Amino acid sequence: MITYRASLDVPAHTLRVVTRWIGAHRRAHDMRPKQRVATARTQAILVLRWFKDATRIRQLAIDAGISLATGYRYLHEAIDVIAAHAPSLHEVLAIAKQEDWPFVCLDGTLVPIAQLHGPRNPTGADSWYSGKHHRHGGNVQVVCDPTGYPVWVSPVCPGSTHDITAARTHVLPALYPAAAAGIVTLTDKGYQGAGIGIWHPHRLRADAHVDDVTRNKLLTSLRAVAERGNALIKNTWRALRLITLDPARITEITAAALVLLHLQRGSR
Repeated sequence: MITYRASLDVPAHTLRVVTRWIGAHRRAHDMRPKQRVATARTQAILVLRWFKDATRIRQLAIDAGISLATGYRYLHEAIDVIAAHAPSLHEVLAIAKQEDWPFVCLDGTLVPIAQLHGPRNPTGADSWYSGKHHRHGGNVQVVCDPTGYPVWVSPVCPGSTHDITAARTHVLPALYPAAAAGIVTLTDKGYQGAGIGIWHPHRLRADAHVDDVTRNKLLTSLRAVAERGNALIKNTWRALRLITLDPARITEITAAALVLLHLQRGSR
């Protein structure tokens, strides 16, 4: 076996913070935290390598000097520890009101997963298969600030779930009070009929009035930055390009990815 030195494109500040969180978790939940096979720093490097490069769990376990089963357990534990620091939507909207944001952007994204044959929806189709994207995955709703930076991610829904359905379940109940307070939400045409305070382009006829066309162009240009939010999360953390773990874990994985993204933003 050949050994060599390698670098990970993650700020040292992020590693220190994650190590501190894992260490605190161990002290709070382990009867003998110092008898772990690997240190908190080793576990932090393991989870950061998985997020950043989508490194195989077997390779991570070998490099950490632990068994494959322990490698999976350390990965899931670290994901949960990081995800616990993700803000709630109510906290994000409170900050938006305090900082006087003119609007927030809402967009859905599909987090791809390995093909599986899971439960089927009432129509008989595979619940995790997205007919829109023609692949298996989980539907996650992403809320971005006016600059297009992601500030909140929703729990996952099966890939066959439409954006408007996922939004009604996880997002809209909190966005309606925010709209009443003056913070509207900009979305794409997939959120038709979302309700008051949710602004989206209308589907227009070929002979539509110039005012309606102009309104659509303005809304589209304002919310175009929301596409940046989805790209930031997926391009920064390669693990989100294809999840090979349990699809139900996408909720914690995307929340942890958001936390890590914010840690990097504050250290660059």
